[in-house]
Amino acid sequence: MHRIVNTEQSTAWNGYEGSHWAAHQSRYDAVNSGFNDCLLTAAAIGVGDRVLDIGCGNGQSTRLAARLAAQGHATGVDLSEPMLARARATATAEGIANVAFVQGDAQVHLFPEGRFDVAVSRFGVMFFGDPVAAFRNIRRALRPGGRLAFVCLRGMDRSDLGQVLAALSEQPAHSGGAAAPAAPGAVSLADPVAIRQVLTEAGFEQTEPTAVEAVQLWGRDAVDAGEFLGGWGPVRHHLAQVDRVAAARARRALTEAMRAYEGPGGVRLRCAAWLVAATRA
Repeated sequence: MHRIVNTEQSTAWNGYEGSHWAAHQSRYDAVNSGFNDCLLTAAAIGVGDRVLDIGCGNGQSTRLAARLAAQGHATGVDLSEPMLARARATATAEGIANVAFVQGDAQVHLFPEGRFDVAVSRFGVMFFGDPVAAFRNIRRALRPGGRLAFVCLRGMDRSDLGQVLAALSEQPAHSGGAAAPAAPGAVSLADPVAIRQVLTEAGFEQTEPTAVEAVQLWGRDAVDAGEFLGGWGPVRHHLAQVDRVAAARARRALTEAMRAYEGPGGVRLRCAAWLVAATRA
């Protein structure tokens, strides 16, 4: 039995949300892989390092870490069993043997103390119910002097996706309306002051939030991108709160909003994030 304290997130990631990400593994990797290089550079993974990937999802960042730690090991932890199953299958298909995937809530999971040299995360640390407790638990898993590197979202108004999602709030809905969607907690670490405060309280030092940007590929064209975004969990939940006419109108609005970012290479949106590096005190 895995101990879970973040029950709402666990329900989502073991339900529709996790299943959608697992079913569209390559598409979500295309959305987020632009941050891989800066994350792994900040992590400075050595050939013999033991790496912990927090909120590993479908496991792309874990597999990349395992390749860098060719004589070490990489462990990915996530709440979502559908995504972990996809991660394990992909690692097997790619012949990566020095990797493991564990289902668990990183806020309370009983990691072996001091086991890891470095912990990384690509957008997997924004959803903790208690961020200080979670980062303390991650700190405990690191050896003294161990490194932490992660990327987290800045404010939605900093990214093109925020402009696209704003198109939904402009659509009239049924009585009572519905606010524009946003993944709960997605921007919980948007403030660099809050990042430093949380990490310092959790026992990290030399915290260095750096503003970074990457281009996210959302689809072949506006129609394809709009349909894909319409299936993303927060948007799908939003559309379920309105009547059919309003939902159809909102889907059309998403597609039209995507047209501003459509080009020969597909629909590309600029995403703003923080790259954070820290050391276990």
